[in-house]
Formats: sequence, C-alpha cells, structure tokens
Amino acid sequence: MALTLTDEQEELRATLRRFLTEKAPSAAVRRWMESDDGHDPALWRQMAGQLGLHGLALPEEYGGFGGGPVELGIVLEELGRVLLPSPYFATVALAGQALAASGDGTAKARWLPAIADGSLTATLAMAEANGSWRPEDMGAAATRDDGGWTVSGTKMFVVDGHTADLLLVTARDDTGLGLFAVDGDASGVTRTRLETLDPTRRLARIDLDRAVAVRVGPDGDASAYLRTVLDLAAVALAAEQVGGAQACLDAAVEYAKVRVQFGRPIGSFQAVKHKCADMLLQVEAARSAAYHAMSVAAEGSGELPVSAALAAAYCSAAFTHAAKENIQIHGGIGYTWEHDAHLYLKRAKSSEQLFGSPATHRARLADLVGI
Repeated sequence: MALTLTDEQEELRATLRRFLTEKAPSAAVRRWMESDDGHDPALWRQMAGQLGLHGLALPEEYGGFGGGPVELGIVLEELGRVLLPSPYFATVALAGQALAASGDGTAKARWLPAIADGSLTATLAMAEANGSWRPEDMGAAATRDDGGWTVSGTKMFVVDGHTADLLLVTARDDTGLGLFAVDGDASGVTRTRLETLDPTRRLARIDLDRAVAVRVGPDGDASAYLRTVLDLAAVALAAEQVGGAQACLDAAVEYAKVRVQFGRPIGSFQAVKHKCADMLLQVEAARSAAYHAMSVAAEGSGELPVSAALAAAYCSAAFTHAAKENIQIHGGIGYTWEHDAHLYLKRAKSSEQLFGSPATHRARLADLVGI
C-alpha cells in the first residue's frame, strides 16, 4: 500500500489549487454561501466540463475517468481548503460513490453519466430524527406498489437535499434495509432547508409520503452494502477535513509571522510556537489517517471499516482543534464576521456530526478491533 501520491495525482492537486485560487477567493465563497443557489452554477459547470472533476472517480464505461477514492480525496481536500459551497460533496462523494459501489448496472447506466457530465445533482438521505447514521436505526418504510416501490418517512441532515435532482434514500421493507432512488421533485416529496451552524454547507429535511422510488443495489437486506457506502462517505469527509485543517494551520502560521506585539512577531513567543507545532502534528497525523483510508478504499480491502472509523474519528477532532487554535492565535480579529476563521470552525463543528460523532466512530473502532 502506497501512502505517497503519484506525479499525476500531485499534478491534479496543483491544477485544482490554481483553479480555486483564481475562481474561489474568500469574497466569492461568502457571496455564494449567501445566495439563493448556495453555490455558483457557472463554476459547477466549469468543474465538470473544464476540469472533469465530476467524473474523475467514476468508471469509464459510465462517462467517468476511472479514478477512485484517492483521486476523489485529493479533490475534496482542495475543496475543503477553501470551504467551497458546492453540491460536489453530495453529488460525487456521496451519491456517486453509492451508485458506483451498488453493483446495480441498470442504476449506474441511468444516473452515473449525468453525474459525470455535471447535468445531475444528487445526494444521500440516510439519517432520521434520532440523528443516528447506523443502518440498524433507519426506519423509513419502503412498500411495493403496482410492481414498483414507494417510500415514506422523514430524513434529516441531508446534504444539499433541498436542491438535489436525485435522492438516494434508505428505507426498510419486510426483507430488511435497502437503498431507493427518488426524484427530488416527485409527488409526495417535501423538502425543507434547515437552519444550520455552517453557512457553507446546506442541509435539509426530506419528508416522503408514498413517493415513487426505484430500488438501487442488492435485493433483500442491503445493510452490508450500506455500511460500505457510509464508510466511503466517512473517508471522503476525512479528506475534506484535512484540507480545512491545513488551511487553518497555514493561516495561523502566516499571522504569527506578521502580527507584532511588544516589538516582535508573536510567532517568536514560546506559547505560540507550541500551538503551531501541535497543530502541525495533528494535521499531519490526520493526513496520514485519511490517506491510508483512501488507499484502503481504492484497493477494496476488507480493512475499510477499521480505516474509515479511524480516519473519521481523528480527522474530525484534528480539524476542530486546528480551527480553534487558529482563532486563538489570531486573537480578537479571529472572532469577527469579517475574518474567515469562524467559517472554518463552523465547518469543523458541523462536519464532526456528519455520519456520526468522533465518539461514535471511536466506539465502532473499538468494537471492530475487539477492544
């Protein structure tokens, strides 16, 4: 297993960083996060058409470029660095990976090409009112109806669920838990945008009342498949969190170099040095955890549940720590609306709870390794 990136992967990172530096400065991010769309549709089209990011990790036979979780993780790390408001995470990292891993050739042929070319947005709707992401706690109901399926229930904390064209919904029938595709504008679907802590990532409540659906993935109880989907989502989120944590470290170090107090840069004070050094250690450890999980996911290894739980727990905590320390090093200006430090802390705290808290992932990791 290689934890270092190839020349092609490094070039992908460099190209995307140049693109985002030019196209997504802080002022633009703030403008998009307050807009009605919640993102820039023109940039979305550029990401799909000019850079080919939407199909990067999707199979070639469905319009993708045949990459995998490592390439996807590189993209998400760079998007996390700038807190880009975009349906990319929901569409590609969540729905795209869920469809690609489903083994359902009909579903993949129907929806993956449109995800790859940027013409379709999608998301994954799993958690419910109890806030749990464990498959055994999901209780929305799926019912056979005239040879097809309908789904009823309520889904919470659905990333970009208020605008997604396609909803992949977990629901339970008499054989167990399955995944069902529902048109976002279908009859019986009510979508409500939630007021959330993080203004750069929108979440929604989805109410389904006998909404027409298409089953995706294996027949019968698909809990094992859905746990894999959640593991892939956790790895993708960990990569994004590493990008955000690195941005906090970079901002803190740069400020410590130029902020002068008592006639000298604050970075020369021992306490500030210790904070920056501790941030560096945590960010690098988080990167190692995320890259390991990305490599395991790319190999299709049975170690994925362990590596995903480890990355999810550690990267969540590291991002929150880096975001808090960044504000501390900036002092009073770090608390103001005009400075971006608070946006990173809000993303970090919001991401901590997505797909389960760090404590939940640590408990799962302990169970997996037999502690």
